[in-house]
Amino acid sequence: MRTGVIAKKMGMTRLFQDDGRHVPVTVLQLENLQVIGRREADRDGYVAVQLGAGTAKVKNVAKPQRGMFGKAEVEPKARVVEFRVAEDALLDVGAEISADHFVPGQLVDVSGHTQGKGFAGAMKRWNFGGLRATHGVSVSHRSHGSTGQRQDPGKVFKNKKMAGHMGDRQRTQQNLEVVFTDAARGLIFIKGSVPGHKGTWLTVKDAVKVARHQDAPYPAGLRAPEHNEEPSVPEVDAAAVHEMPVLPGAEEVAAGVAAADAHGAGEVNPGADDTAADTNKPGQEG
Repeated sequence: MRTGVIAKKMGMTRLFQDDGRHVPVTVLQLENLQVIGRREADRDGYVAVQLGAGTAKVKNVAKPQRGMFGKAEVEPKARVVEFRVAEDALLDVGAEISADHFVPGQLVDVSGHTQGKGFAGAMKRWNFGGLRATHGVSVSHRSHGSTGQRQDPGKVFKNKKMAGHMGDRQRTQQNLEVVFTDAARGLIFIKGSVPGHKGTWLTVKDAVKVARHQDAPYPAGLRAPEHNEEPSVPEVDAAAVHEMPVLPGAEEVAAGVAAADAHGAGEVNPGADDTAADTNKPGQEG
């Protein structure tokens, strides 16, 4: 089991395939993602790596955390997350993880907080139908209606669907496909949408419902200290388009149109009448 990564959501865009079709993607960025700690079985009782991403001002970091970052000889991080890993997947403190930790075509699970919607009514929050628009309803068209029973039980049960705070929940979207990675800029392009707003921190891990991609580096995709990677133009990798069928060519379209026209005109097989006549020869009735 490999470690995951901490990424910042930059927004959404689209990438084009060779045939002109576009793929909607979410852009995630790895900002100074480094290993700041290790958890080992003989000392801590479990095996994990502690990652830190981003940059925090020293004046905003508590003294215990300053000592932790100083011991690891890394700058203060804005976000710290711990990932459980296998014993052979432990990483050295100070190592920097690259965007090549994931490969195109790989499925990942993305976790984060959804966008907060504030205080919402029952119709928006739970898709209630509301009350009637006319005929006796006064200033209660969007209310949720009754919430309890009578004297018995004399209360409103917990988890009743009512108006309240909507959004800002921890959610995980599973089996999202990696379309492209750019190690030089630390970008990961993931097909579809992910939780949260622009600028939020997310965790990206190997999908738990499918096997790890055979080309994914193990124990991790580490970045060279020289940072000498060359930027690449974002494009849809060939390994990430296996679920997108190729559009039919001009000859296939013409053949399909001709077949449809022939069927609409009532044309039949020329030998069908001869076959029917042979089956009704004299002396074979009954």
